[in-house]
Amino acid sequence: MTNATSTAGPVVEAAALSYNYGDRGEFQAVRSLDLRVERGELYALLGTNGAGKTTTLETLEGHRTPTSGKVSVFGGDPRDRASIRPRVGIMLQDSGFAGDLTVAESIGLAGSISGREDDVRRVLGVVDLTAKSSTRAGMLSGGEKRRLDFAMAIWGTPELVFLDEPTTGLDPSARDGLWDAVAEIRSAGSTIILTTHYLEEAQKYADRIGLMNKGVLEREGTLEELVTGHPSHITLVAPHGVDLPLTVTATENGLSRIDTADLQADLSTLLAWASAGGHTLDRLGATSSSLDDVFRTLDRS
Repeated sequence: MTNATSTAGPVVEAAALSYNYGDRGEFQAVRSLDLRVERGELYALLGTNGAGKTTTLETLEGHRTPTSGKVSVFGGDPRDRASIRPRVGIMLQDSGFAGDLTVAESIGLAGSISGREDDVRRVLGVVDLTAKSSTRAGMLSGGEKRRLDFAMAIWGTPELVFLDEPTTGLDPSARDGLWDAVAEIRSAGSTIILTTHYLEEAQKYADRIGLMNKGVLEREGTLEELVTGHPSHITLVAPHGVDLPLTVTATENGLSRIDTADLQADLSTLLAWASAGGHTLDRLGATSSSLDDVFRTLDRS
């Protein structure tokens, strides 16, 4: 079912990629972006609203021609329908499939266009839509439509899969099922490029993460590399009438937050102080630095 081919070099590469909008190209949506995605990676491309993420993806997918710079997929032009497109699966935010076709017909049609081989029944099972195979696509719920979009993208286990907001509208169980399916195609050798507003998904599943802001790929790396230097947090309802042994960074709705560069040491200090003084620390919580902390700094840069 897979068309995997041994290919040297990165699966996706962009060099000094720029894209301008407007009659005179007066608005630069993407500015001199360099990007490299290796075979087998799950790379998450994230960004603030208007960061240029969607334009970048559309260019990598071959839907747009760069204003300047170069883009290659499997060493070729992503717009090449004969040699590149059959190796790529794309899950758009809204695929626009025909509402009158059944689920099985929709998957079969997408498969026939893809240039890859697979079995409709197998794919229905992967996305848990077997019971809906005869249902017209237009009658599906929002979450079911997203699973149908996903089915179309992974038909034939393509070597490269673009997932654009894949879990929007899915309940927790369906989200887990989708990520199980992603793990399955990764084990078969697929490379994944993901965009999502659910930062916890990128944090949990991505090998590397790129953060775009104002048209620029501002930061890139593993989760550990990105969160280095960002504080961890202790939260609690501070006991009334006493001073805490640590400096409170902020208080919101009665919950105090303490930012710390050494979570274990400061949490030990706080707990020892509470035990010695007989203080109760209501709603006590401790969290390590996260992708959310890094992402929030983009708006201020």
